Amino acid sequence: MKRRNFVQLSTLTGIGLSLPITGIFSSCINHPEHSLEFKNLISSLLKDWCDGMIKVQINNPSNLEEHGALGCPSCSHIHGRCMDAVYPFLYMADVTGDDKYMVAAHMVMTWAENNVSQENGAWTVVPNPKSWKGITIFGAIALAEALHYHGHVLDEKTRESWTKRLARAGQYVHDTFTIDFTNINYGATAIYGLNLIGDFLKREDFKEKSNELAQGVKEYFTENEGFLFGECKKSSKKLSNKGLHGVDLGYNVEESLNSIVMYALKEKDEELLQLVTKSLNSHLEFMLPDGAWDNSWGNRMYKWSYWGSRTCDGSQPAFAMMAHINPVFGTAAVKNTELLKRCTSDGLIHGGPHYVSAGIPPCVHHTFTHSKPLAALLDHWNHLPEINASSQLPRVMADGITYFKDLDVTLFARGNWRGTVSAYDAEYHFKEDFRQATGASLGVLYHTQIGLVCAASMAEYHMVEPYNQQPQPNKDIALTPRIETFKDDVWYTNLYDLSAKTESEDKNGEITIYSKVSLKNQKREIIAENASAFDLSYKSTNESLQIKVKSDGKISNPTAFVLPIVSPNNETVTKISDKEITIQKPEGLVTIKASAPITMKDIEGQRTFNMVPGVEALPLEIYFEEDKKELLITIIVS
Repeated sequence: MKRRNFVQLSTLTGIGLSLPITGIFSSCINHPEHSLEFKNLISSLLKDWCDGMIKVQINNPSNLEEHGALGCPSCSHIHGRCMDAVYPFLYMADVTGDDKYMVAAHMVMTWAENNVSQENGAWTVVPNPKSWKGITIFGAIALAEALHYHGHVLDEKTRESWTKRLARAGQYVHDTFTIDFTNINYGATAIYGLNLIGDFLKREDFKEKSNELAQGVKEYFTENEGFLFGECKKSSKKLSNKGLHGVDLGYNVEESLNSIVMYALKEKDEELLQLVTKSLNSHLEFMLPDGAWDNSWGNRMYKWSYWGSRTCDGSQPAFAMMAHINPVFGTAAVKNTELLKRCTSDGLIHGGPHYVSAGIPPCVHHTFTHSKPLAALLDHWNHLPEINASSQLPRVMADGITYFKDLDVTLFARGNWRGTVSAYDAEYHFKEDFRQATGASLGVLYHTQIGLVCAASMAEYHMVEPYNQQPQPNKDIALTPRIETFKDDVWYTNLYDLSAKTESEDKNGEITIYSKVSLKNQKREIIAENASAFDLSYKSTNESLQIKVKSDGKISNPTAFVLPIVSPNNETVTKISDKEITIQKPEGLVTIKASAPITMKDIEGQRTFNMVPGVEALPLEIYFEEDKKELLITIIVS
């Protein structure tokens, strides 16, 4: 089988987009060895990950229930999707000639056929025929790309067998998927998947279904900023009480938008390219200067791993393939890949920057999914635009206030400070609450000199997807900065106030975000016989970030502002006084001052650790003093 290029990006020239596309691809077409620094980065990282996966691959021929699967260092079960690794394994087998990758590809496919393959063509998320089958689309894309680009390295019998298996999986997706049968990421991903499989198998019915899904997805971009929506369980178009759609940045940038971009480029769908370009630009506003994706507010943030989402593929394809339209998209692809490398240890991606320091083992799921887009970029390399990090990210250059009407989320930037304040009220489930940052809380506080200062977690950690999340180690302490009190052992906090609203101003060099919030429990009940209404504000100047909390009500219960500061356990903490502490970071000193004594919640060990977003922190708390109705907290970096 001859190698072909599926997405002929160079054919875009002259399709009439009202976008800055003059001279598209001319440099990379004339000079195929473009973007060498980025190419070397992803090539070496892909090899590291493939070697890491081989290290954990189970070799036990006497037990077919596990032989060939990728063992998971953190989970007690085998991830049914580990067969996705067939694509990166076969890529490595082709380009290196090393037989170990061929063996690994055969083993993982054989395990899948023995354990998660279904008669109707589907694969299941775990070895249980009653478990979720929607993940078939991801395995089908991996197998199609493996066969399409590297099937020539297989023997004829294997190639024929895998091709027939691909046809069965494609038929299942064709017959089952609609654009809204579940979360939008499935229907959106099938746009590219069915087009790819249809081309490879010469199945026009698959391609027709792909086009049908592509037309349908055009109705799933928010009105103002163009965020892809539909990440919610009950109804893809259900609105929150504020009239907002279900949006999750992690799933969008690491999965759905990849598919839409690759389809739109190949099929020259001008309308879809316009929509997805606007969407990519809006999503990119949430990339932090270190390449992290700020999904603190996303309604599936229970899978937020700072660099992305736990079980998605990675944001590299969409942003790299669209770098000709906006060069900063290329910067995003590079910066996020560099972050993934920093979060890699012993060949596996860890689900956050502090897994290693906290002694938390990695989930192998991150690695076999994120390997696929790197292989895809390398397979498309000769038709990619120039990709580098020479253009600055929006949040690097930012100064002032950016408000997202479709999310009720505010970004602020002043000096080195970058922050996210969320009043977003869309829920993933409508019967159970897996609360992301809301209630006018700080989803992220970042400082360009020292990095991450605060990062939200779930209000309470829940295994929303038990097959796709790791158990929370030790005591669960929320990392989202908040007001809180307890009454009769019931937790009341602004994190459960979905009705909170914010206003902001930028005046005399000071950015101030004001909000009025209420203390509520998980049932949305306002606390009684205690102050419930609070004014909460954040003031950012070049020099500091100031948090002010005030109430005119009677504070009869012990009430505190909790300020978890992101800090790995090797950083020195010094108590200057009851009302001032410092944290020495490699790039600078963080000083926290308060109008009342600063204490710390009871923790096990030197730091608390939270799976969302995979960081260690110092959970500081500052209680209202008796007869005082205001707290003032100041953070300074020097």
